[in-house]
Parts: sequence; structure tokens; C-alpha cells
Amino acid sequence: MLDHVLIWVNGRRHEVRGREAFLSLSDYLRRALGLVGTKIVCSEGDCGACSVLVGRASPCPFPPSELGVTGEGSRLVYRAVDSCIQFIFQLDGTHIVTVEGLGDEAELNPVQRAIIDCHGSQCGFCTPGFVVAMTGILEECNELDEAAMRCGLTGNLCRCTGYLPIIEAGRTIDAARHPRIESLYPSAQILSECAGRRDEPIEIRAKWDDDEHVFMSPPCLEAALEFLGAHPDATIVAGATDIGVRINKSLTLPRKILDLNRASELEGVAIEDGELLLGARATWAAIEEICEEVVPEFYKIISVFGAPQIRHAGTIGGNIANASPIADSLPFLFVMDATLELRSRSGARTVPITEFYKGYKKFDLRPGELIAQVRVPLPAEDERLRLYKISRRLDLDIASFTAAIRVRLDGEIIDDAAVAFGAVGPTVIRARNTESYLIGRTLDEETMRAAGDVAVAEITPISDVRGAADYRFQLTRNVLLKFYHEMQAVAAPV
Repeated sequence: MLDHVLIWVNGRRHEVRGREAFLSLSDYLRRALGLVGTKIVCSEGDCGACSVLVGRASPCPFPPSELGVTGEGSRLVYRAVDSCIQFIFQLDGTHIVTVEGLGDEAELNPVQRAIIDCHGSQCGFCTPGFVVAMTGILEECNELDEAAMRCGLTGNLCRCTGYLPIIEAGRTIDAARHPRIESLYPSAQILSECAGRRDEPIEIRAKWDDDEHVFMSPPCLEAALEFLGAHPDATIVAGATDIGVRINKSLTLPRKILDLNRASELEGVAIEDGELLLGARATWAAIEEICEEVVPEFYKIISVFGAPQIRHAGTIGGNIANASPIADSLPFLFVMDATLELRSRSGARTVPITEFYKGYKKFDLRPGELIAQVRVPLPAEDERLRLYKISRRLDLDIASFTAAIRVRLDGEIIDDAAVAFGAVGPTVIRARNTESYLIGRTLDEETMRAAGDVAVAEITPISDVRGAADYRFQLTRNVLLKFYHEMQAVAAPV
């Protein structure tokens, strides 16, 4: 049993024990290491000022010998994350690179130099986050065009420059010649040492105000289920993009924490027998990548799910377990009749996602049980799928209304239908009455108008800061008509 978290920061090795292991990454960097270039503003993962690069071991796409790595082919893959909602107990075996680690006073990183030369910084508070995020984009591509920058920087906010000088700075960088983090910090030693502790559980205890807090980071799913069985009241953490905000805003830490970041069985993303198989720990970034071709409608929703820093950390299991009626993934999962594999030390069981939710923030998850995998049937060739998210702005916003519609047509007749709505009740709902009304009818404007009358009788929206109840009733009617007109546009000859 290990009593510390092992991380590297800008190439330096750190064993983190006791209370420090429960700190957010941003607090640890600033308070323990004095790396104050990482700024804290919102503490919610919205502004990106606290962005850092986190390198995790990943299969190596080129010969390990090119990196000087021996044994299993692997390398460190670096992704930008919001350090304010990442915690040290999640990060064993990672290498964190901060803005200070990208260059020095003698020779700045090319991104840093470009920001200076193009006047991309005014007050400067957001600048380190932009530099780190842009460097993260360069880790993933050899061409830095404006579209890639605008997408990759959606999680970084600036209120001084108007963004144009920052975009101009990116245009001046030769992406193909930009030094990769591997060239600055060779990963062989990190990977070698991490391999030697791969099978060891980590347990750390610390006290605050006479309360003992404990976190367990098991090396595999079986060990995680054993701990959860013995401590069913433990808070489960994977991406921490939600629990991190709650900890920061409430200033309270769960007394028992089960970290799943070392349980590799939960991270898979694959296509098998016409189904999308997602481990509960699969990140939104990994799902986004696979869905771009196989489920472009879902890709469209994922691409505006939070920001890259959120998608690199947040998980599908967390989105489901958060049980929010505005969760971006749920309408899609509902209309595709996804199933959840739930695991405990007693065994496994399968639950249709449409039966998983029992009320607001209530679901069919027994003590000692966790979500292990999500199985999603892919749309058939003769099916039409559309997903909708209405929000006040495109990027970085919570939905005011969501919907998913899937139909199968026999000529112009609706042979099968699945309809789901979000933000119109305490849970996402399958509109069963609406589906029954649609089946057997012609897909035309009259049918969809009448279906809107059926649909509004199935929902119970409330008025809140994101929209009035009447607004959501109207959106429910409108989205069915929108679906019809989109289908007409697809069918129309070019």
C-alpha cells in the first residue's frame, strides 16, 4: 500500500503526502511549489486562467526506441486541463507542465514570444492560460489554423484584447517546427518509475477540524469495487469537473473519496457489433474523436460540451451519474436505448438508461455499485437522428432545452420513433405518448404540429434563469417542426 501520490512538475519529481494530497492542483502549484504563473479566477473551470498541461501514459504510435523508452510501447500524451478542478489525488503518475515550464528568461517558448510580439496580453491575468492552451493545441496538430485556435481556445476567457491579437499570435507560429513537450522533458524515467507502482493501491489519510478524510486510488476495477463495497458512502471521482466545482464553492471535502483514475478497465472507447462501447471513465475528448465519423449528430453536441479543458477530463460516467435533467449526453442515450452495466463486488447487472432515473438526482444505483460501461446502439442506415441543444450562447453554456428525435421511415410513413426532452422536468424524459402518436402516421407538417400538442402534455417545465416555462413549452413544439423541415431539406433534390 502506497502512502503518497507521485507526480512530476516541470520535470521535477514530487511525492505528495498527507493534507497536500487533497489540494486542488492549482492550490498545490501556487502554495506548495510557488508556481504562481498559474492563475485562479473562477474556480469553476470556465475561464481557463489556471490551465496546465497534464501528461498521462498512452500507447505509443511510433517505436519506443525513438523516445529512449524501453518495455511496453507508451509515451506521455499532454492535454490542457483546468487545474482549479483537478486534485492531486487524481494525478498519480502524471507529468504537469505549467507556464513556467514552457520556457525561461533566457529563451521563451515560441507561443510566449508570439503573444508578446503581437501584443496579445494587456492586464496579463489570462495570458498564462492562453499560452498553455495554445501549446496544448500544438501538441496535437502540425497545422495551427484559425479554426483550430478558435475551437481550442474556447475555454480561455479574456476581457482586454478582444482576442484578435491572440489569434494573430497563433498565426505566426510554425506548428510543424514547434518543440513538443517530449523534447523538453524526455518521458523515459517517468514511464519507467510509474510502471513499477502500477499494481499498488494508494491510500492517504489526513485530518481537518478533527475529521479524518481518506482517499483510495485502487490500481484496478476489482480493488475499487472492494473498497466501495466496504465504504458505500464514498464519493466516486474520475474527471472531477463537477465535484471539483462543488468542493471549491462549498469549501468542504468529502470524508471518503474513491479515485478511479488508475482503473484502466473503465476507460475504453470502441465500436463493436453495431454498438458504441464506452467505459464509464471515457473522457469527452476520446468520445468526440470516435463519434466524428460514426455518430456525427452526437459529435455536434460533444464539440460544444464545455471547453477542451473540460472535455479532456470530464467523463461520460460522471455526466450520467450527475443525474442532471440538462445533461448533454442523456437525450441521445435515451433515444438510442442505451444500457448501463452496473458493477459491484457482488457482480454485474444491466439497466436500460430509460429506467435508471427515479426522480431528480435519484437513480437505480445500489450501495456499493458503480457505472462501469455504457452500451449505445448506433443509428441504423434507415434511421434519421437529430439532436438539439438550446442555450444562450454556443460555447461554454448550460442548456435551456435539449431534445433528441430518432425515426425510421417506410416511404413517408413513420415506422418507428423515439423522442426525448431535457430541461422540461426533474429528469430527462422519453416522450412515450408522442412516440405512439407518430408511429404509423405520415411525416408531414400536420403530423408534427399535432405531435407538439401531445408532447407538451408530457412535460412539466419550470421557469428559471435559463428560460420561462412557456418558452420551454414553445421549444418543445418547435423542435418537432424543425425536425420535419430538416428531413425535408435532406430529401430535397440538389
